[in-house]
Amino acid sequence: MTTDTPSPLRILVADDHMMVLEMFQQFLSNQPNMEAQTAPDLESALASMDSDGPFDLALIDLNMPGMDGTAGLRKAMERNGDKPVALLTSNPTPAVVADVLQMGAAGIVLKTTSLKDLANEVRFMAAGGRYIPVELIETGPVRTRSRDVSSTPLSARETTVLDLLGEGKSNREIGADLSLAEATVKMHVKSICSKLGASNRTQAVIVAQDMGLI
Repeated sequence: MTTDTPSPLRILVADDHMMVLEMFQQFLSNQPNMEAQTAPDLESALASMDSDGPFDLALIDLNMPGMDGTAGLRKAMERNGDKPVALLTSNPTPAVVADVLQMGAAGIVLKTTSLKDLANEVRFMAAGGRYIPVELIETGPVRTRSRDVSSTPLSARETTVLDLLGEGKSNREIGADLSLAEATVKMHVKSICSKLGASNRTQAVIVAQDMGLI
């Protein structure tokens, strides 16, 4: 007796940061019964929905070109048939969270979520569930990133290190560029991740791009 293999979940990830697209596409496409397609802006995402959709789940970046806030999310929901669409962002305001809930979107995925959690979140929403990170429900926007304190929570040295992280340089290369010991660079990277609420250097760069720090 043969058992039919279920069709893979088809996920669309739309974001204007290439690092986000590469990370999400590589991770999601390596999950069992899942494949990911990407788009760099809202117009491209809508075109993909028209030509290749509807997708089992679309993750739509809040700040990419064409979005106009959550208005772009609504457009994506209208174009993806009756399939779920969720917002992809780093630190949504209470108003954005309220809009997402009010319009009936599938939820919100934080770019700082661990990859292990990401797979579960994607499957949950693709199955028809609604997902909102608990920290957004309990405390509103993610305050741990200190975004209300100043335009940047980072020191001048950390900002310099962050710029080099954004260029894809290793700790050793950053140390050579700045005449710092590699251990000192590691300390700065750890501090940057902590201040930006990121779990690793890649997520730190992604969050920093969303904040306009690099």
